[in-house]
Amino acid sequence: MQEPVPCNLRALAQPVDTLYPAIMRTESVKHLMRKGKRPLDPGGVLLDDVVSRGRVDLAVVFGNARPVEVEIGVGKGAFLLSRAPARPEINLLGIEYTKSYAVYSADRVRRADLANVRIAHCDAVHFVTVCLDDGSLRRVHIYFPDPWPKRRHHRRRLIQPRFIGQIQRVLQPGGQLIIVTDHQDYFRQIQQVVTNASGFASIRFPRAASANAEIAGTNYERKYAAQGRPFYCIARMRYDRTTGKLF
Repeated sequence: MQEPVPCNLRALAQPVDTLYPAIMRTESVKHLMRKGKRPLDPGGVLLDDVVSRGRVDLAVVFGNARPVEVEIGVGKGAFLLSRAPARPEINLLGIEYTKSYAVYSADRVRRADLANVRIAHCDAVHFVTVCLDDGSLRRVHIYFPDPWPKRRHHRRRLIQPRFIGQIQRVLQPGGQLIIVTDHQDYFRQIQQVVTNASGFASIRFPRAASANAEIAGTNYERKYAAQGRPFYCIARMRYDRTTGKLF
């Protein structure tokens, strides 16, 4: 596995793990917020009892056997709302721990009439570990996870060796792991954990289409871009540990 190249903090470098310049759209997302007292209606988008089911058959959840991508930590659902209509040939499953955000995002998805999106209200580590079969995902997206900056809280960070091992398990051969953060110290830990994990090969992070294009279009990305923060990005592909072949 190729070792990650340290990011050049003074200029845009070209390594696999790259530092994105904060040249992104900063348009307001206030118009997306719910106005008045209209009750939220997540409809059939929200999977509120998914953890109690044990192993989850994703083909049953979506009603088809299309490839599945997962976003961990959907927030207000901006990434799902952007990617789902652009990629109708895939299914998107969002995982959100906070109930209010899960319901809000599901309501937005329902109103957008996106049939290829579901949102699970649950703990991501538990869901990936307990509910997903081996090789069931094509891609895992993790955008701006909580950095828990205080040293005594680092154990609460999502990106830990055991969890990355589970991510490797549920990715299909050739499946990808995409992580973006604005926190430099957390990124160092992410690099170390992912580099030490077996079964991953470095791949170049997908470049934005233009200088002012967004990486994922999440609300955090837009907020941090407006503040001029740099973004740290990493991408890995699962390979066959037995043969060493990429797919």
